[in-house]
Amino acid sequence: MNTIVKRAIVGGVVSTLVMAAGTFILGQISGYKAMELLKNSMSGINMLCNTVILGSTTILALMLTLLGLSRSSESRLTDRHYKDVLMIAKSDTILIVAAVITFLMLNLPIRESEGVDSAWYDTIYYISLGMASLLGGGFIAVVMMLYGTITNVILIVGLNIKDHPLISSEDAKEAEKKENEMEEKRKQE
Repeated sequence: MNTIVKRAIVGGVVSTLVMAAGTFILGQISGYKAMELLKNSMSGINMLCNTVILGSTTILALMLTLLGLSRSSESRLTDRHYKDVLMIAKSDTILIVAAVITFLMLNLPIRESEGVDSAWYDTIYYISLGMASLLGGGFIAVVMMLYGTITNVILIVGLNIKDHPLISSEDAKEAEKKENEMEEKRKQE
């Protein structure tokens, strides 16, 4: 596992734990019944689901631009770069699916059901908080992976760094050879 993925996983896990702990503690401190907490938190969780869906689909679409930029680079990038992009795409797709399922499940008319035992509201409330924490942490992890990958592309394509680990060694040797030839031509002139 490379550094980009490790950082993203750590960032996602830490943010998930912080969000889950914060919402759990606030739920315990407030003293409200689970039904009231569920009513009050539902609009925020729905907004989070919509934001994650919108942001993730935008990221997925803009990754095509990233791939085009990567392919048009003068340097040939290693397979690791494309595996990083594939990992982001897979993670982002999983996040979209999880957000859609969470959104649909939390919009079932549970409050209008008369046969639902009040103990279920506690369970539903904590499941909804857990899902919201996972979605938030997952979104942060995807953004961190994307940041690492974009940083590498900027270094290689934008700043023209030739000794980057994601540039294939053949291209690095060829670029060095061209630079030496150019320097020899300058010396002869």
